[in-house]
Amino acid sequence: MKNKNNVLLFFLLVFSFFSNAQDTTDYIEFNDRNNVVNGVYLGLSAIYGELGGEPLYGGQFKIAYVADQKFEVGIEITGFQSDQQFITSTTIENKLIGGYIGTHLEPILFSKRKVSLSFPLFIGLGAIGYTNNGDDFDDDFIEKEYEDVKAIFVLEPGVNALFNISRYLQLEAGIKYRITNNFNLATSPIKNFNGFSAGVGIKVGVFNMGRNRYKKKL
Repeated sequence: MKNKNNVLLFFLLVFSFFSNAQDTTDYIEFNDRNNVVNGVYLGLSAIYGELGGEPLYGGQFKIAYVADQKFEVGIEITGFQSDQQFITSTTIENKLIGGYIGTHLEPILFSKRKVSLSFPLFIGLGAIGYTNNGDDFDDDFIEKEYEDVKAIFVLEPGVNALFNISRYLQLEAGIKYRITNNFNLATSPIKNFNGFSAGVGIKVGVFNMGRNRYKKKL
């Protein structure tokens, strides 16, 4: 009886050995999404600020590459307008309009969390000017004397809160401060485009290009 038990135990050990050897030699488990986390996205934002005591409205579009969920680099375009009183007449509507395009840079902190902190920086060039709409002034006079456009250089640092909704969607909200060169617009008291602005936006893309693969044959 003792010999039979020993033989049975021997066969059980042999069977267990070969079963474990097959499981460990045929496959390895891994997940490479944790290693490859680069991405790209398209972003749209609405901005609000003040200029010369009047509201300033605008919009932004950007396309950017995200490196390891820690740094963004891309291209950003901004357009804006503000009602101003350059000509002191109630029959004339004065609209300050303009835009700029340039490089978007954005380091990101706490990128693995649901809410991240970032410090965007924009560097670019653009133009600013104004138009007039009124019936009491001759069109040629307005075109020659009261319409003006100036080139501007823009440096715009800021701080954002990023809300990581999913792998494909992100929301952002923050404040920025514009710094520009001085310029002279005819009849305008505004000499630069400096000022704070607040914005909210949405980013749609793939923020993590890694793929989930959990088993692979050797």
